[in-house]
Amino acid sequence: MVVRIAGRHMYLWRAVDHEGEVLEILVQRRRDRSAAVKLMRKQGFAPTRATTDKLRSYSAAFRHLGLSCHHEQGLRQNNRPENSQQVVRRRERKMQRFKSAASAQRFLSVHAAVHNTPNLQRHLVSRSTLRIFRSEAAAQWRSATNAA
Repeated sequence: MVVRIAGRHMYLWRAVDHEGEVLEILVQRRRDRSAAVKLMRKQGFAPTRATTDKLRSYSAAFRHLGLSCHHEQGLRQNNRPENSQQVVRRRERKMQRFKSAASAQRFLSVHAAVHNTPNLQRHLVSRSTLRIFRSEAAAQWRSATNAA
Protein backbone atom coordinates (compact mmCIF):
# COMPACT_ATOMS: atom_id res chain seq x y z
CA MET A 1 0.00 0.00 0.00
CA VAL A 2 1.32 3.45 -0.86
CA VAL A 3 0.72 6.44 1.43
CA ARG A 4 1.87 10.03 1.06
CA ILE A 5 3.71 11.37 4.05
CA ALA A 6 5.04 14.94 3.92
CA GLY A 7 4.77 14.91 0.12
CA ARG A 8 6.80 11.70 -0.31
CA HIS A 9 5.54 8.26 -1.26
CA MET A 10 6.02 5.70 1.50
CA TYR A 11 5.20 2.02 1.35
CA LEU A 12 3.13 0.34 4.01
CA TRP A 13 4.15 -3.31 4.33
CA ARG A 14 1.66 -5.55 6.12
CA ALA A 15 1.86 -9.16 7.23
CA VAL A 16 -1.58 -10.73 7.67
CA ASP A 17 -2.34 -14.29 8.75
CA HIS A 18 -4.90 -16.63 7.20
CA GLU A 19 -7.69 -15.31 9.48
CA GLY A 20 -7.12 -11.66 8.63
CA GLU A 21 -5.25 -10.66 11.79
CA VAL A 22 -2.49 -8.14 11.22
CA LEU A 23 0.81 -9.61 12.39
CA GLU A 24 3.14 -6.76 11.54
CA ILE A 25 3.10 -3.34 9.89
CA LEU A 26 6.19 -1.59 8.58
CA VAL A 27 6.45 1.86 6.97
CA GLN A 28 9.40 2.09 4.55
CA ARG A 29 10.63 4.47 1.87
CA ARG A 30 11.63 1.71 -0.50
CA ARG A 31 10.10 -1.48 -1.75
CA ASP A 32 13.22 -3.59 -2.08
CA ARG A 33 14.73 -6.78 -0.70
CA SER A 34 16.07 -5.20 2.49
CA ALA A 35 12.62 -3.85 3.42
CA ALA A 36 11.04 -7.27 2.76
CA VAL A 37 13.71 -8.97 4.88
CA LYS A 38 13.10 -6.48 7.70
CA LEU A 39 9.35 -7.20 7.64
CA MET A 40 9.88 -10.97 7.66
CA ARG A 41 12.43 -10.80 10.49
CA LYS A 42 10.12 -8.70 12.67
CA GLN A 43 7.52 -11.48 12.65
CA GLY A 44 9.81 -13.77 14.62
CA PHE A 45 8.72 -17.06 13.05
CA ALA A 46 8.95 -18.83 9.71
CA PRO A 47 5.65 -19.05 7.82
CA THR A 48 4.41 -22.33 6.35
CA ARG A 49 2.82 -20.54 3.37
CA ALA A 50 3.21 -17.02 2.03
CA THR A 51 0.96 -15.19 -0.40
CA THR A 52 2.28 -11.99 -1.97
CA ASP A 53 1.93 -9.85 -5.04
CA LYS A 54 4.34 -10.36 -7.92
CA LEU A 55 7.06 -8.08 -6.57
CA ARG A 56 10.43 -9.80 -6.96
CA SER A 57 11.68 -8.43 -3.64
CA TYR A 58 9.72 -11.13 -1.81
CA SER A 59 11.44 -13.98 -3.66
CA ALA A 60 14.83 -12.36 -3.08
CA ALA A 61 14.05 -11.98 0.63
CA PHE A 62 12.97 -15.63 0.88
CA ARG A 63 16.27 -16.71 -0.71
CA HIS A 64 18.25 -14.38 1.57
CA LEU A 65 16.58 -15.75 4.72
CA GLY A 66 16.66 -19.35 3.50
CA LEU A 67 12.89 -19.83 3.79
CA SER A 68 11.51 -22.85 2.00
CA CYS A 69 7.79 -22.28 2.55
CA HIS A 70 5.23 -22.43 -0.24
CA HIS A 71 5.15 -19.02 -1.94
CA GLU A 72 1.98 -18.13 -3.87
CA GLN A 73 1.96 -15.14 -6.21
CA GLY A 74 -0.53 -13.90 -8.68
CA LEU A 75 -3.67 -12.05 -9.54
CA ARG A 76 -6.17 -11.93 -6.66
CA GLN A 77 -4.01 -14.24 -4.54
CA ASN A 78 -3.37 -11.60 -1.88
CA ASN A 79 -6.92 -10.26 -1.50
CA ARG A 80 -6.98 -10.73 2.28
CA PRO A 81 -4.15 -8.25 3.02
CA GLU A 82 -5.45 -5.89 0.34
CA ASN A 83 -8.93 -5.84 1.90
CA SER A 84 -7.54 -5.36 5.40
CA GLN A 85 -6.06 -2.04 4.25
CA GLN A 86 -9.48 -0.43 3.86
CA VAL A 87 -9.62 0.32 7.59
CA VAL A 88 -6.25 2.10 7.40
CA ARG A 89 -7.37 4.15 4.39
CA ARG A 90 -10.49 5.31 6.24
CA ARG A 91 -8.46 6.28 9.28
CA GLU A 92 -5.88 8.07 7.13
CA ARG A 93 -8.61 10.22 5.58
CA LYS A 94 -10.07 11.12 8.99
CA MET A 95 -6.64 12.10 10.29
CA GLN A 96 -6.06 14.19 7.13
CA ARG A 97 -2.98 12.18 6.20
CA PHE A 98 -0.02 11.14 8.32
CA LYS A 99 2.50 13.86 9.21
CA SER A 100 5.68 11.74 9.48
CA ALA A 101 6.80 8.15 8.91
CA ALA A 102 7.49 7.67 12.63
CA SER A 103 4.02 8.84 13.67
CA ALA A 104 2.46 6.63 10.97
CA GLN A 105 4.46 3.62 12.20
CA ARG A 106 3.46 4.29 15.81
CA PHE A 107 -0.21 4.79 15.00
CA LEU A 108 -0.48 1.80 12.66
CA SER A 109 1.20 -0.59 15.10
CA VAL A 110 -1.23 0.35 17.86
CA HIS A 111 -4.16 0.39 15.44
CA ALA A 112 -3.40 -3.17 14.31
CA ALA A 113 -3.29 -4.44 17.90
CA VAL A 114 -6.58 -2.75 18.79
CA HIS A 115 -8.23 -3.86 15.54
CA ASN A 116 -7.20 -7.49 16.13
CA THR A 117 -8.74 -7.69 19.60
CA PRO A 118 -12.43 -7.82 18.61
CA ASN A 119 -11.78 -9.17 15.09
CA LEU A 120 -13.24 -12.68 14.85
CA GLN A 121 -14.03 -15.01 12.02
CA ARG A 122 -17.78 -15.16 12.64
CA HIS A 123 -18.42 -18.13 10.38
CA LEU A 124 -16.07 -20.29 12.50
CA VAL A 125 -17.57 -19.50 15.93
CA SER A 126 -20.91 -20.39 17.53
CA ARG A 127 -23.09 -17.63 19.00
CA SER A 128 -22.43 -18.58 22.65
CA THR A 129 -18.67 -18.70 22.07
CA LEU A 130 -18.85 -15.36 20.26
CA ARG A 131 -20.53 -13.78 23.31
CA ILE A 132 -17.72 -15.05 25.54
CA PHE A 133 -15.04 -13.75 23.15
CA ARG A 134 -16.73 -10.36 22.84
CA SER A 135 -17.05 -9.94 26.63
CA GLU A 136 -13.36 -10.88 27.09
CA ALA A 137 -12.35 -8.42 24.35
CA ALA A 138 -14.45 -5.68 25.97
CA ALA A 139 -12.85 -6.39 29.36
CA GLN A 140 -9.36 -6.21 27.83
CA TRP A 141 -10.28 -2.97 26.11
CA ARG A 142 -11.60 -1.46 29.36
CA SER A 143 -8.47 -2.46 31.28
CA ALA A 144 -6.20 -1.08 28.53
CA THR A 145 -8.02 2.27 28.37
CA ASN A 146 -8.21 2.61 32.18
CA ALA A 147 -4.48 1.93 32.53
CA ALA A 148 -3.50 4.69 30.12
